[in-house]
Amino acid sequence: MSSLLMAFSSAKLSRTCRNSVGFRVTESGFPSFLPKEVEKIKDPYAIKLAQRIERLPVKISFAENSILSSCVKPSVQNEKHPLVLLHGFDSSCLEWRYTYPLLEEAGMETWAVDILGWGFSDLSIRPPCNVTSKREHLFQLWKSYIRRPMILVGPSLGAAVAIDFALNHPEAVEKLVLIGASVHTEGTGKLSTLPKIIAYAGVSLLKSVPLRLYANYLGFSGISFNSAVDWTNASQRKAFGLMILDARGRIQIGRLHCLLPWWEDATVDFMISGGYNVCQQIQQIKQETLIIWGENDQIISNTLAMRLNTELQNSTLHQIPNAGHLPHVEKPDSISELIVNFVQEGKITEKESVYNL
Repeated sequence: MSSLLMAFSSAKLSRTCRNSVGFRVTESGFPSFLPKEVEKIKDPYAIKLAQRIERLPVKISFAENSILSSCVKPSVQNEKHPLVLLHGFDSSCLEWRYTYPLLEEAGMETWAVDILGWGFSDLSIRPPCNVTSKREHLFQLWKSYIRRPMILVGPSLGAAVAIDFALNHPEAVEKLVLIGASVHTEGTGKLSTLPKIIAYAGVSLLKSVPLRLYANYLGFSGISFNSAVDWTNASQRKAFGLMILDARGRIQIGRLHCLLPWWEDATVDFMISGGYNVCQQIQQIKQETLIIWGENDQIISNTLAMRLNTELQNSTLHQIPNAGHLPHVEKPDSISELIVNFVQEGKITEKESVYNL
């Protein structure tokens, strides 16, 4: 992680108001619109990225007023296609806390954007957060601020967001990067038929610490609560304690956006709308695509990585050893290297699968 520290220490980070909206910054350097619990975060990479989050006004057709939309803007600009990093289901741009600085250090013009309904945007007007709304919001943000064909990066459900967007707005997407792609499910399924009162009860569980702890167990490689710990062995006790502390830190970061007052409404709206169903759209994607998968992904099987590689017209697959569902959190050096090479290299000439990095 030493390269991460170097990257962040060299980044030009401002603690003053950073856009025309004029949001305030706290004494700790965090934008004032973040939940106050951000002050409890200890992870230095999460702290640095959180301090850079800002809100940009995005005008959309389904609301009278612009939505103040949260993102991290690039500190560098160049002539290459900009990178736009999405996130997974019920997450935020903080998902990129380890990989983002490495991409900037490599000279990439990099945005980290919160998908409408999640992250830290101001949704006090309670806009619809269905697939169509998410797509329009991302397009209007791109049209207003990015304005050039981008390399769109989507992890987990963010991959479905990316595929849906690329198919509907091909002029905005130069290439795709799909990480642990959740693209073969048929939307939210039976959840879309739940009565609202039950849907709200279910959604409230999403931010509970026990459920987030279990999600960490599934999402990351090397975490096991089934392993026997020899409590007479000091090194094993210490290792187990560090593992729990690490998981608690990830939970703190991962549920921060859930503490905003509109989070439950936005998530329920998405669930009952039916969600993303892009299974039949995959083969229509023409953009060159990099597929990245953690070899130890316990959430989405590696067999679906190979299936996706065969379905896409122009793709290459890299599997990351000793990584789970979120390799950009676990293996930031590997992921940043893959993405940078993909941005800089020429067109893929044949199907390729790489299982070692």
